[in-house]
Amino acid sequence: MFIVNVEAAIHRDGKWFVIERSKKEEHAGGLLSLVGGTVDNEGNVQAILERTLIREVYEEVGAKIKEKMKLVSSSSFSIGNGREVLNIVFLCELGQGEPFVKSPEEVEEVYWMSTDEINHNPNAPVWLKESIRYAEELLE
Repeated sequence: MFIVNVEAAIHRDGKWFVIERSKKEEHAGGLLSLVGGTVDNEGNVQAILERTLIREVYEEVGAKIKEKMKLVSSSSFSIGNGREVLNIVFLCELGQGEPFVKSPEEVEEVYWMSTDEINHNPNAPVWLKESIRYAEELLE
């Protein structure tokens, strides 16, 4: 059984919105990441991935993203305790509000970074770089 995780690739003025995950996080603490979170069971609902992403972005960084999103990529991986994760990335547009650290338990810092800055940052894991590469292809 997979844990389902969604992430927002938010692009503005040539830069990507990334967070530094809280050092307290079990998985990838202290590393750069797209903002997002896990899908909760809401019963029989439509657009659960999109609804989750809107909720998670607001809860973690206090900004609202627009409802219209484009699928960037999907992948799976294992986390330290043997659990399997299905990760889905969407290309999103910022709606209202400027992102800030709203949930310090999950987010250490927020940044707007160019693709080059992400690719050369020692705290940027390979999966973030791949997500940005795929998202950039959708922008072209």
